[in-house]
Amino acid sequence: MSNKTIKVALAGAGAFGIKHLDGIKNIEGVEVVSLVSRELDKTREVAARYGIAHVTTDLADSLAIEEVDAVILCTPTQMHAAQSIAALKAGKHVQVEIPLADSLKDAEEVVALQKATGLVAMCGHTRRFNPSHQWVHKKIEAGEFNIQQMDVQTYFFRRTNMNALGQARSWTDHLLWHHAAHTVDLFAYQAGSPIVKANAVQGPIHPTLGIAMDMSIQLQAANGAICTLSLSFNNDGPLGTFFRYIGDTGTYLARYDDLFNGKDEKIDVSKVDVSMNGIELQDREFFAAIREGREPNSSVAQVLPCYQVLQKLEQQLQG
Repeated sequence: MSNKTIKVALAGAGAFGIKHLDGIKNIEGVEVVSLVSRELDKTREVAARYGIAHVTTDLADSLAIEEVDAVILCTPTQMHAAQSIAALKAGKHVQVEIPLADSLKDAEEVVALQKATGLVAMCGHTRRFNPSHQWVHKKIEAGEFNIQQMDVQTYFFRRTNMNALGQARSWTDHLLWHHAAHTVDLFAYQAGSPIVKANAVQGPIHPTLGIAMDMSIQLQAANGAICTLSLSFNNDGPLGTFFRYIGDTGTYLARYDDLFNGKDEKIDVSKVDVSMNGIELQDREFFAAIREGREPNSSVAQVLPCYQVLQKLEQQLQG
């Protein structure tokens, strides 16, 4: 694989699919040759804009293309596990957007199949790649900072079912299996220690969307570090996820790709990696792992513990 062009099929031409297409444009030796999405006209439009020759509404068509080496899945959560399995069975490397699955059983099935095939399979836990969080990670690895507590707020205003571009969605997003997954994984990754305690409570269930719009999660790692996570779809204020790292030698605040110290002074993270775009960095890791025949950071096996925790939390909430 070392120097030939990696040919990619991308499924899901929505907000996130486009982020991947923009990231891949900056990566040498990679070409998107097939685009899959539900609405043919919209898909053709996006394909034309990015110079992608093959367009289909059925992932099976793309998997049948022999020259396709790898698949990136930016499809609705409910399809992630089944499509990952289909890609691996077709002999294709796969990167699936977060979450890997919306049940532990499905996540375990993907991990088992990855082990059986030896193909590269990774999940888009983007926080591992954002330069702001990478900066903190490097400080931890150098032994200069240890997390005592992470305080995280994941806030959206989604009283109607909208996507990241403000367009109506055809499926329901999930606070626990999607949005909490980012922080549950990041906490264990940054603490360098598995999560041993997890508690959750949720607010009222939305009458039409059928999901809780507010949630509060507490986590503890084996090394004693704790994490408090608040999530809301009701928040009509600054949107997004805000991370406060409280450690033994300092406090850091990550707001998207910006990082500040406890005095609100900005930290320059522009030299942490080759790009400031977390999605592009995630894609770079995926393609590098394929070329080098190694396990990627954020492999499906590495992120499985996150889904074990989510399953426990779900059982608690259903109590």
